[in-house]
Amino acid sequence: MLVKVQGLEKSYGKLKVLKGIDLEISRGEIVSIVGASGAGKSTLLHMMGTLDYPDKGQIFIGDQATHQLRGDNLAKFRNRHIGFIFQFHQLLPEFTALENVCMPAFIAGQSLADASSKARELLSLLNLRDREEHKPSQLSGGEQQRVAIARALINDPELILADEPSGNLDSVNARSLHELFLEIRTKLSKTIVIVTHNEELAEMADRRLVMSDGRILL
Repeated sequence: MLVKVQGLEKSYGKLKVLKGIDLEISRGEIVSIVGASGAGKSTLLHMMGTLDYPDKGQIFIGDQATHQLRGDNLAKFRNRHIGFIFQFHQLLPEFTALENVCMPAFIAGQSLADASSKARELLSLLNLRDREEHKPSQLSGGEQQRVAIARALINDPELILADEPSGNLDSVNARSLHELFLEIRTKLSKTIVIVTHNEELAEMADRRLVMSDGRILL
């Protein structure tokens, strides 16, 4: 078991977004989370990713109770153990693809040589080796998303969290991305949780969870 969530609750003001979530995710599993807008999907993902704190409940990643971490300890854990993929890529426009991929490795204290070597390996795996010196504005949407995936993988995290990763892609690039997640799980032994409105992507996961009104229905 890699992820365990128990009794998770979260409110923003008077709006209760999560209403008691219990969830377990095994190592090497791909889990999709679907549901209408406002169901609490992204909030749950952010909680698992330690980007926000629950009001109540517990979150464990491996043996670490992440809901108890604060400050530098939390930042170091997140940097080392969790990779994030967002709908709009969040690439830094002034840096090349290679430099964008290296950023989390630099934050973790890796040398330029080590980070660049690992980044080139990942860009090659994702068929982007010939694009490593291009800036985001010179890349297609699909290429930008693959750079973002390489960045998420650079520190070899156990857990990859993806929030609407194909939401900004056309159907061809979206299908390619879906197949890429399966390849990453197989080749790199990653656990992947995907929040999506794309039913094709959701059905490719090992498990498809439905959220409604702050709860998991199935």
